[in-house]
Amino acid sequence: MIRYALQCDHDHGFEAWFGGSADYDDQAARGLVSCPFCGSTSVSKQIMAPAVAGTRKTAPAPDPAKMQGMMMQMAREVRSHVEQNFDYVGDAFAREARDIHEGRSEKREIYGEATPAEVKKLKEDGVPCAPLPSLPPDPSTLN
Repeated sequence: MIRYALQCDHDHGFEAWFGGSADYDDQAARGLVSCPFCGSTSVSKQIMAPAVAGTRKTAPAPDPAKMQGMMMQMAREVRSHVEQNFDYVGDAFAREARDIHEGRSEKREIYGEATPAEVKKLKEDGVPCAPLPSLPPDPSTLN
């Protein structure tokens, strides 16, 4: 199979597949190749980069255990950053997030706890919030 970039005499570009170059030549000569946009049978091939399969080696698949370790480390770092730089508001998170969003409380970064229903209501009302990753186990304590 071969794919050609084609163009009609009205400058419409399109692609078509043929069994081989001889098939294109035969069909074009018989007026069977036509533009899908305007129906013109005055069609010519355009310059096209060949799609040649390379022999480059593909990168090895990532090690799932290594990827899991990296993700757990990132979760620990995100949580640590939030705990060190944001104000903890406990179970008042939903109320405080809404007050900040509506300008009734000073703008600052907060974290705390909220029920699924509270989070749903915050999102419905356009109050930005996202779950904090739970703290994964410390790899040094795993057996």
